[in-house]
Amino acid sequence: MPVVPPTAAGTEIHELTAVALRHALRSGEVSSREASAHFLARINEQNPLLGAFVTVTADQALEDAAAADARFAVIRKGPGTGSRKASGRGMPGGNQDSLPLLHGMPTAFKDLTDVAGVVTTHGSAALDHKPALIDGALVTQLKAAGIVSLGKTQVPEFGLTAYSENLIAPPSRNPHAPSRGSGGSSGGSAAAVAAALLPFAPGSDGGGSVRIPAAACGLVGLKPGRGLVPSGESSGDPGRLVVAGPLARNAADAALMLDALAPAGGGYLDAVGHEPRRLRIGLTLDSPWSAIFPFTPEPEALDGLEAGRRMLEHAGHLVTEAPIRYDNRYPDAFTTAWTTAVGTARISPHREALLTPLTRTFRRRAQQRSAAKLNESLAFLRQFERDTITQYGQWDLMLMPSLAQTPRPVGWFTGATHGDGRWPAAEWAHDADGDYRRQCEFAPWSSMVNVCGLPAITIPVYWTGGQPGHGLPMGIQLVGPAGSEALLLQVAAQLGF
Repeated sequence: MPVVPPTAAGTEIHELTAVALRHALRSGEVSSREASAHFLARINEQNPLLGAFVTVTADQALEDAAAADARFAVIRKGPGTGSRKASGRGMPGGNQDSLPLLHGMPTAFKDLTDVAGVVTTHGSAALDHKPALIDGALVTQLKAAGIVSLGKTQVPEFGLTAYSENLIAPPSRNPHAPSRGSGGSSGGSAAAVAAALLPFAPGSDGGGSVRIPAAACGLVGLKPGRGLVPSGESSGDPGRLVVAGPLARNAADAALMLDALAPAGGGYLDAVGHEPRRLRIGLTLDSPWSAIFPFTPEPEALDGLEAGRRMLEHAGHLVTEAPIRYDNRYPDAFTTAWTTAVGTARISPHREALLTPLTRTFRRRAQQRSAAKLNESLAFLRQFERDTITQYGQWDLMLMPSLAQTPRPVGWFTGATHGDGRWPAAEWAHDADGDYRRQCEFAPWSSMVNVCGLPAITIPVYWTGGQPGHGLPMGIQLVGPAGSEALLLQVAAQLGF
């Protein structure tokens, strides 16, 4: 891998924010091939420890980056000078606005998403691992926006869990403490961004799968509201739970990614530069999982919540206690909707023994469930959505911890013996129900936001070592009403993230 020089300002490419790297690429200070080679070199060096990537597509990435550079050269030689922004950013001799939004920006996709010519494993040993014939909708959209894909990142089997461990590749580890996991299901992508193996990345979130790994890895993670990013939704999702959203090191970088994910909305990066109005924020520890899985937040989670509260109040917002009542039928209804897709997955009967214990158990239950039971659960969740949104409506935003516990040790959810991470299912000591309970106690404030279809952001406001980058990160989650993505990003930026 070629050695890449630092930028003119003396900053290494991976130290740049995504917004700054975008400017360097658009101004010609850094070429796409230089940026891609730089991140590929970091992946080559650090991925053996972190397990963030399952597949690295270095040759294809460099070819795509070279094509981006060729397009840049053609535009640069164009006849016009193009529009120059107020910041003075322009491209001499060409039109910078002719470049796609994310021209030449390296990123990667979860190994649940099809990238043409690359194997999609879905994190499962029970599937044939064949290269995808075409790009998935999300990949198509981001490639059109100019990104260069460096590979596929680690996920749990079928994206089902709050940890990114499976039976086909080493687990995704937390860059801040490699004995700990990086969360799930976007755990590989979060680990890659936190370790500066990528400038930012898209994730998908069906029950916390952007916000959980973002919180575990000390990132800003945004779950957009339902319908904002159509390319990130799935036709096999009867509960309409899954959306795509950004994983980034700060709010501006997340906003840049969201501008590419939701071009019909747009303007999120510009919005981050504006101060939000004074907000009424409701603080709550109530969870719809408490009735079936009573839990006590760890002191670190409460410390993070208090730190977030102080920061919000210092910024001028009014934070008050917000008791929320949740219907205790929620856990059963959510689990029914959440596991429906795995029940219909095309898996040969003779290969079902290769599934993880959790997947195998919930697949069997989904297949035994009647259509009437599913319809009843979906009807309940729509009523739950209406009731919860009505309660949340008393405040501008809702505030709660991102997670109830610090990032968990690798193998903690499954009881796995460690080895090299490719553990046989027989060594996953905890049964499916014990595994599931641990996940719900770890992240009890995530899934109901998907059910309600609301936007939410996690912000890394606290570190157990006393300062950013030291110890383990703990975050807060802010949940807003429909259409509040820009507001959530503004608040994160106002708090310094």
